[in-house]
Amino acid sequence: MPELPEVETVCRGLSHLMEGRVLKRVDVRRKDLRIPFPPQMSAKLTGRRVMRIYRRAKYIIIDLDNDQNVIAHLGMSGRMTTVNQGDPLDAHDHVVFHLDNNVEVRFNDPRRFGLMTLCAKTELDSHKFFKDQGPDPVTGDLTPEFLAAALKGRSTSIKAALLDQRIIVGLGNIYVCEALFRSGISPKRKSGTINLERAKKLVPEIKAVLFEAIKVGGSSLRDHVQPNGELGYFQHNWRVYGREDEPCRNIKTHTSGAGTIQRIVQGGRSTFFCPQCQK
Repeated sequence: MPELPEVETVCRGLSHLMEGRVLKRVDVRRKDLRIPFPPQMSAKLTGRRVMRIYRRAKYIIIDLDNDQNVIAHLGMSGRMTTVNQGDPLDAHDHVVFHLDNNVEVRFNDPRRFGLMTLCAKTELDSHKFFKDQGPDPVTGDLTPEFLAAALKGRSTSIKAALLDQRIIVGLGNIYVCEALFRSGISPKRKSGTINLERAKKLVPEIKAVLFEAIKVGGSSLRDHVQPNGELGYFQHNWRVYGREDEPCRNIKTHTSGAGTIQRIVQGGRSTFFCPQCQK
């Protein structure tokens, strides 16, 4: 599933393509994905101008020139890419935005775990997707003080806590593993033991790994591509994720040779870490 950097990359690509353009026509080619499409969605979008496209957590928000926003989630296999008008349709092109410059933006989702819906702008903050979310880690809202307070007294693992969207939004498995490695914190550590001193190490690493990933277009794992069809490249910078049984790259922290990356399962998800580096 695309995580925050991948969604941010898609939003930035779409903003260059779609902002200021009029939706000449919108084809909705099936009745639902993970949830049903809103009634008359095509008619409600046709003729509207796109004012802004931005990310909220792991969702794409398309701000229109009326009182509506489009909310889209890419799910496991979704992508939004641009093609020339009239290019052959794929069987999984479920929504097609026809822009006023003869460009098409297509929402393609083979597994159909994504979604697209409408929401009144005045109701966005209270929408069920957003009302209980924690701060966004790439803004100034996530601070060490906030994180230490949010984790106080919790017995769940720090890995599970960082995946909880009520604590921090947008983080997924890849970037949690990477941030914990960089901060030297074991994914098995109880989250309630992350005091202010440890939070001061962890929060900057969360932000750093996300900004680095955004800069190179995210991680292309299975299905992620940018709107122009290019792949992301951050997977080449992974220090632990997907590197089971490989030598740890943080050799300076070891007194007797490099450690070895291990994989464990937490909450049904693979966790990659170095037991020598991370305590």
